[in-house]
Amino acid sequence: MDPPSRESYSMKAYVVDVPFGLFAITKTGKVVDKCLFGSDPSEASSALRQIQSGSLPTVSSDLFVRLGKRKYRPLVVDNEAIMKAVRDVARIEIELEKPCNVADRFRERLVSVLTELKIVKDETEFNRFVRDVTLQMTRAAVAVSAAKRDQHAIQTVRALDDLDKTLNLFSGRIREWYGLHFPEMDRLVEGHDTYLRLVYNLGKKSNFTGEALEKEGLPKDKVGALAEAAKRSMGAEIEDDDLDWMRLFCNQTLELFRLRGLAEKHLEGLMKDVTPNMSSLIGPTLSAKLISIAGSLDHLAKMPASTLQVLGAEKALFRALKTGARPPKHGIIFQYAAIHQAPRWQRGKIARALSGKLSIAARIDAFKGEFRGEALKRGLEKRIDEIKEKYKNPPMRTRHGSPQR
Repeated sequence: MDPPSRESYSMKAYVVDVPFGLFAITKTGKVVDKCLFGSDPSEASSALRQIQSGSLPTVSSDLFVRLGKRKYRPLVVDNEAIMKAVRDVARIEIELEKPCNVADRFRERLVSVLTELKIVKDETEFNRFVRDVTLQMTRAAVAVSAAKRDQHAIQTVRALDDLDKTLNLFSGRIREWYGLHFPEMDRLVEGHDTYLRLVYNLGKKSNFTGEALEKEGLPKDKVGALAEAAKRSMGAEIEDDDLDWMRLFCNQTLELFRLRGLAEKHLEGLMKDVTPNMSSLIGPTLSAKLISIAGSLDHLAKMPASTLQVLGAEKALFRALKTGARPPKHGIIFQYAAIHQAPRWQRGKIARALSGKLSIAARIDAFKGEFRGEALKRGLEKRIDEIKEKYKNPPMRTRHGSPQR
């Protein structure tokens, strides 16, 4: 490191960050001062992560003090995080220059500079250290990503989807199985959990009396129909051993229904914390499904409303692009009640209105803005009412069968 010279009082210095530390150089690339992060890759990666987060590592504070005393004016950096960190802790004239040719040239010849300064022995040692620091940085980034709560919401909603598939599979199996004994029950009891509970608690169809069914909490109209159907059932009798095994299967499946309820409750609380605006607009489950398809809340927030509108309908979209067919008007947001309950000719317009509001809500949630969910919901409902009023009748068809615009 060179002693201060007279020219330093009127010369700008460039501060360049590299895996080994911070180097202050002149316009010609001459190193005038430096601050090393240490010989341990974990220490170096920790210092670099501090810089990325907008704060200066403790070991680098003296560097800027020394440069300030030597009156280099101004200091030039190509890293906005360093500029912000220096301005927060010291009154030093500092500028951002991006791209910076001086810094780029220095990094290109970094191996020779570090070898000359005897910081590394050779290029092999240089490459090994850079690789180790990069690995440490990557591990830390993955750990931070995994700690984000939206990732937990993604895993929870995917677990819910898995539970739904499993429950539908098991419930269908039990309906088919118990149908050998009491086939008429299948059309009279719609809810899978109710069906399984009746099989588990009552067993044989001879136990399906009006009094027993009332104790199970069934509505009066169902009680009479089910009790009458049990009396006239055409199903075969069932052995006690077979029924015991079936009831055990029912009990385990009912436990899965209880687990699903707990998962849904957990997801609701999680999404109110992670995406309060989106959850207020379309509910926690659909919000979590959108984030799951996007990969993260940040990715969802960066999407334009038109992309968000068809999220989940990628196959139909690519098929339309390939064949020239009509593109889809909505993706998974079709599950929103106002869309799937609307007449077919209104759905695209409602989906467009919803995706616009969702795009705003996702960005507010991603950047932790103020809660505006209720205002967004009122605006959406007003727009849906306008669409239903303006397009209450189906569009007229042309001679070729396509709707007239």
